[in-house]
Amino acid sequence: MNDKSDFRQFTPGITMIDVLRQHITNRLGKLPDNVDVVLPHFEERITKRGDFLLQPGEVCKYVYFIVAGCLQVFVTDKHGMESTREFYIEEQWATDIFGFQNQTPSSEYIRCAEPTKLLQIHYESFQKLTKEVPQFGAIYKQILEVSYNNTVYRVNTLTSMDALDRIKWMMEHKPKIMARLTSKMIASYLGISAETLTRLKSKI
Repeated sequence: MNDKSDFRQFTPGITMIDVLRQHITNRLGKLPDNVDVVLPHFEERITKRGDFLLQPGEVCKYVYFIVAGCLQVFVTDKHGMESTREFYIEEQWATDIFGFQNQTPSSEYIRCAEPTKLLQIHYESFQKLTKEVPQFGAIYKQILEVSYNNTVYRVNTLTSMDALDRIKWMMEHKPKIMARLTSKMIASYLGISAETLTRLKSKI
């Protein structure tokens, strides 16, 4: 993977805020009248592959909107083995949902799996906007629902599958992730070893 080519190419003149504005429009069906109250609260952030946005013990202060790139949310066991809860790519939102909402220390890592362009909003601004701008609160509710439903669906689905079927499921349902990330990261998401992933992929 080439860091310089990992960023999505934008139409000339399209800014990161423009991407978020269009995303909000798509979510709500139209651009809300008070969108210009919301957008200035977002800060641009550009990261390198491997940068951490959050580590265990830290309090998550931001919700991230991904303009380009990929974030990995994961935990580790006592041996340092990673277990990935989710990968988030372009035009998705990521945070430690419960830690952010309650402002309590996190048990999760959030790491940039690729060079990533983000728009981030701080907890205080987020809380203010969810109270003052109903449409923004509706988007947050969608974020929670989508994140929860995706995690529950994946866990329930993969639990009943053997390793080969898990890989086939990943290829069918998340081909972009499969193509973009390392075998180690994919394996941590599927709950198998990287060696098993490599061996079984050759049989498909």
